[in-house]
Amino acid sequence: MSDHGCAHFAAFVKEYGLESFSVVHAYFSACINKEARRRKALSCLCYKCGGSGPQLYSCLHCIYFGCKGAHINDHCKQTKHYIVLELCYGMIYCYQCKDFTYDSECQAIAEKHIRKEAKSLNKSLSWRPWSPSKLEIDLLLKNPKRRHVTAFTSIGLRGLLNLGSTCFMNCIVQALIHTPLLRDYFLSERHECTTKTAAKCLVCEVSRLFQEFYSGARGPLSLHRLLHLIWNHARHLAGYEQQDAHEFFIATLDVLHRHCKISMNEIAAASADKSKQQQFQQPDNPTHCNCIIDQIFTGGLQSDVVCQACNGVSTTIDPFWDISLDLGEAQNQGYGGPPKSLIDCLERFTRAEHLGSSAKIKCSSCKSYQESTKQLSMRTLPIVASFHLKRFEHSSLIDKKISTFISFPSELDMTPFMSKKKSEQQSPGTSSGSASSSKSKSSDRKHAAGSSGTSGTGGSEDDHNRSHHDTSDFRYSLYAVINHVGTLDAGHYTAYVRHQKDIWVKCDDHIITTATLKQVLDSEGYLLFYHKKILEYE
Repeated sequence: MSDHGCAHFAAFVKEYGLESFSVVHAYFSACINKEARRRKALSCLCYKCGGSGPQLYSCLHCIYFGCKGAHINDHCKQTKHYIVLELCYGMIYCYQCKDFTYDSECQAIAEKHIRKEAKSLNKSLSWRPWSPSKLEIDLLLKNPKRRHVTAFTSIGLRGLLNLGSTCFMNCIVQALIHTPLLRDYFLSERHECTTKTAAKCLVCEVSRLFQEFYSGARGPLSLHRLLHLIWNHARHLAGYEQQDAHEFFIATLDVLHRHCKISMNEIAAASADKSKQQQFQQPDNPTHCNCIIDQIFTGGLQSDVVCQACNGVSTTIDPFWDISLDLGEAQNQGYGGPPKSLIDCLERFTRAEHLGSSAKIKCSSCKSYQESTKQLSMRTLPIVASFHLKRFEHSSLIDKKISTFISFPSELDMTPFMSKKKSEQQSPGTSSGSASSSKSKSSDRKHAAGSSGTSGTGGSEDDHNRSHHDTSDFRYSLYAVINHVGTLDAGHYTAYVRHQKDIWVKCDDHIITTATLKQVLDSEGYLLFYHKKILEYE
């Protein structure tokens, strides 16, 4: 069928135009404003039975409302008005073709009305399938050859050359390349950059790498340009000596985050679009950033400090990009023995800790220094939850690697570690405190190693988060694991990544081999990457 519907609808448009469709859709299907909703409530009733549904149709010739079935059918037969609009989904129906019909101009009008409705109700747009623009349609027509992605395709898999102890970088890049939302962002060419900064922009280089990975070529890639850019922007990583993969991961996210903000601000300034500048900068809310890195990787860690004298609670919320988990024996509260699983690590991470007399904190209620307990929990979780198992122990006496096997699941439920769940487990006498949010510009405050701050007010934010937690799903699925084999002084990094559903591969620099889920779960594990199973659209 063409972009302008069937022949009967084309004849209708030629005679009557699209005004009737636009009016009926705006007022009785999309309801673009308060007046439209009032009119629909009062007059959008079946003219035969007076019912309001469940599925009403409107005649586009004479604005007659009728229930699906006999009522609207009788009207069409008697008047020979054959073009009607289904009001629930806003679809055009032709009674001569006995089928729904499509028209590109009507679709554009409907999309405009739907956006107006969302703005009027202050709600988010519901998910809609991708629809190609005219430019994209022209490109598809000019390039008829397609790359079909099958169950066992190698598209998206490329080995990476070791440039001299750069296995740590290769593993992080493999994990980022196989992060679904990051892949979708770059393959849809969402990143924009000015020619002034493109040569030095790490985001542009990552975008180029995604194109290389999904080009269909199979030869290994060299990351010398990426490595050079990282050296320029994270000087502590410069040089060909072996680096820590976790440190490189945090530094890479930090540089990507900064470059995303720079490019977005420059694009907004170049287009003189003040609304875009406010969207990206938001001076009234410096903690908020809408870049793709923060959208995917940033979560909120809540710290509750409870005064032992008055039970007053001081709450702070800090952003994090990953969660670092201790593997050594617990030294307090009688919890001895090292953890044996990721769940054990998370339970210990979110367990209340008595700070003791040597670490008294000034209580805002008592106005004096008191002993207290501190408990960490997850206020908000990112789309990608990254866990760092602290296998490298550095002390004044000895540096060593902890090679203890830590089991981790392929499916992870983070509900028990959420702030709401933890607050329900508190004693009835414990009072709740206020919340504040602070976001650091430096990368070392991004990962959760025990953050702290000052308390403030945030009742409305508490209410919003509480209702959000009631409907959120905190289940995650494992999609990448980075391992370190060898000793602290002489080791090598490899990565397991989920290429497609139930298909895993092992990435060892330039060598890519298939792997099983059992091999993945039996590996030692240094960095674990989990992706949220159900996404909430905002």
